[in-house]
Amino acid sequence: MTEPTAVYLDYQSTTPVDPRVLEAMLPYNSQEFGNPHSSDHAWGWRARKEVEGARESIAALIGADSNEIIFTSGATEANNIAVLGIGRMLPKGKKRILVSAIEHKSVLNSAFSLINVNCTVELIPVDIAGAIDLVFLRKELQNGVGLVSVMAANNEIGTIQDIELISSLVHSYGSIFHTDAAQALNYSTLHVNSMDVDLLSSSGHKIYGPKGIGFLYVKHGLTKFMQPIMFGGDQEYLRPGTLPTPLCIGLGKAASLLAQDRPVEIERIAKLRNLLFEELSREIENLQLVGPSMENRHAGNLNIALPGVEAHQLISLLQPNIAVSTGSACTSGIPGPSHVLSAIGLNKTEAESCLRLSVGRFTHADEVVSAARMISDAVKLVV
Repeated sequence: MTEPTAVYLDYQSTTPVDPRVLEAMLPYNSQEFGNPHSSDHAWGWRARKEVEGARESIAALIGADSNEIIFTSGATEANNIAVLGIGRMLPKGKKRILVSAIEHKSVLNSAFSLINVNCTVELIPVDIAGAIDLVFLRKELQNGVGLVSVMAANNEIGTIQDIELISSLVHSYGSIFHTDAAQALNYSTLHVNSMDVDLLSSSGHKIYGPKGIGFLYVKHGLTKFMQPIMFGGDQEYLRPGTLPTPLCIGLGKAASLLAQDRPVEIERIAKLRNLLFEELSREIENLQLVGPSMENRHAGNLNIALPGVEAHQLISLLQPNIAVSTGSACTSGIPGPSHVLSAIGLNKTEAESCLRLSVGRFTHADEVVSAARMISDAVKLVV
């Protein structure tokens, strides 16, 4: 057997575009170039039809109506529209916002920016597995909270939150609930009605679609309580600008493929992730699992601590053969330990020994075995 020369284990940072998605997009980069907002001619009509078909596929994936889906440039923009759009409109007596301590920076920074419009922001603490403190949440909800945001699956340690339970608790106090589901759609069946969420964000490039496209689900009737954060035309009512037809179509195709393949894919990917952990544990002494148990985390996520090893140094040794990371790509330029790892109680030294590995749709077992061998060999060079 020929050993793979390069292994991609950073699926939580971005996924490769599925060839079927690329095929669906190609015509709309060339001959079918019409503006989907041009209502006076056939080129625009055809583009609009395809964009609306993509919107329907996304809605079907999460159990929404198509007119509840707003296209965005990605989950970061969707999170900004959700948090800022609601936060700027919160009435007196409801100007408190609660966000989990392990949220993506696009949620955290959006929330804290609302201090400038007289909102207060509180972080919901989490336990060592990353699960939010429900006792704290319930207590704080009694004091006039307007918005709560808790991500469905964490992008660093893979924690899966009980969104249905959290949403029910939030709504029992009359607050609005948002969830960042960018990491969750691949590995969880999310139905917005059964979960009773008000707002849900996601990105195309986390589900084998293109970069530069995402969506925000906004429950019927909620837009009247939201303020746009950008201004221009009324293409998406909360989000102006000409829609990128090829990217919308790519996201729609990725959503339809996910709806079709996800049940089998989850099981296969979890087995690969478990194999990776087993192989690494066999070769590396004192290897530690970071975050929740293997059974209760994002199926493709593995976060490990390597005592005595500085993760950045290890990753440098692995280049260009393996793509792994120390955490979110969105915080790679920020000095200091990950806020997620700090929130679950790790000190600076412990956090700096952590490595995030993630497998996905195009990962194979021989790659996992090969990667584990290369990582363990590199560890021996730095301890």
